[in-house]
Amino acid sequence: MKSFLKKFTIFLILVLLAVWLVSLVAPKSKNIQYGITFSAPYAQSLGLDWKQAYTSILNDLQPKYIRLSAYWDKVEPEPDKFVFGSGNDNDLDFQVSEASRRGTKIVLAVGRRLPRWPECHDPSWIKDLPEEVLENDQLSYVEAVVKQYQSNPQIIAWQVENEPFLSTFGICPPLNTKLLDSEIALVKKMDPSRPVIITDSGELSLWYHSGSRGDIFGTTFYRYVFSDVFKRYWTNHIPAIYYRFKGGLLRLLNPGKPIAIMELETEPWTTAGIPNTPIEEQFKTMSIGNFNTIVKIAKDTGYSPQYLWGVEWWYWMKQKDHPEFWQAAKELFKQ
Repeated sequence: MKSFLKKFTIFLILVLLAVWLVSLVAPKSKNIQYGITFSAPYAQSLGLDWKQAYTSILNDLQPKYIRLSAYWDKVEPEPDKFVFGSGNDNDLDFQVSEASRRGTKIVLAVGRRLPRWPECHDPSWIKDLPEEVLENDQLSYVEAVVKQYQSNPQIIAWQVENEPFLSTFGICPPLNTKLLDSEIALVKKMDPSRPVIITDSGELSLWYHSGSRGDIFGTTFYRYVFSDVFKRYWTNHIPAIYYRFKGGLLRLLNPGKPIAIMELETEPWTTAGIPNTPIEEQFKTMSIGNFNTIVKIAKDTGYSPQYLWGVEWWYWMKQKDHPEFWQAAKELFKQ
C-alpha cells in the first residue's frame, strides 16, 4: 500500500508539473484584442432604446469584436416561423448588418441557453412538447440561424450554447449532452469553414467537458460578486496564473486549443437588477477602480480576444452622468 501511494504521489506530481510547464510555455498574446457582448433584451430591461444604444456603441466605442445572440424565443416566436428582421424586437438582421457595415468581427451565439438571464430563452410554445419533438425543433432553429447568416464574411465563429455545463446558474433544464453534441455537429456540417466556441465558467469549472468540445474554448472571468452563501459582497482573489494553469491542463488534453475570455466582468453584480439598485450600491462590485483592476488581471492571462461584459450598463451609466466606464472601455478598444 505504501509503495502504491508513493508511486501515485510521484505520478500526480509529474502530471501537475507537466500542466504547469504547459501553462508557462503556451502562447501568450502581448496585444490583447478586446470586444463586447451585446444583448438587445437586456438593454431594453434598463429602459434604453436598444437600437440607439447599439449604434452609439458601434460608432463611438468602435469595438473590433462583438458577440451577438440569436435568442430562440425572438427568432422563432411561433413554431416554424423564423423572424430575423424588423418583425422581431431583437432584430438580429439589424445587429448583424450594422456591425458588418463597420467591419466589426462577429461571434454569433446560437442555442437554447445563451448569454443573459434567465440563460435559457425558451419560446412559450415549447413548454409541453415531448422531449423528442423539442429536440428536433431546437435543431431546426439552430439550422435556420446558421443558414441565415453563414454567408456573412464578418462572422468569424459560432458559439453553440452558453456555459452548457454550468448547472448551478440559470433557469434551465438539465443538460442533454447528446443534444449539445448534435448541435455542434450540425453547425460544423453546415459551416465547416468557421470554428465553434464552447464556453464555461472560469471559476466554477475544471473545463474538462467543455474544453474537449468545439474548436475554441471560452471562459468567463469574474472577481467581484455577491455571495448567496455568506449574504455579502465578495472578492475572488484569484490570480491570472490560476486561469493559465487551467488552460495548461486543457491544452495537455487538447493540444493547441485556442482560449478566449468570452465574458469579462465589467458591470455590477446585483441581486435586484440594475434599475432597482442605487448606483452607490452598484459601485461595491464595479467601481472604476474595480474595472481597471479586473482588466489588468485578465490581461495577464494572455488569452485573447477578451469580450467585456456590461456595455449596456456603461451606456446606461453615461446617461446617469458617470461616463468613466464608457471612456475606459473606449481607450481599451483603441489598442
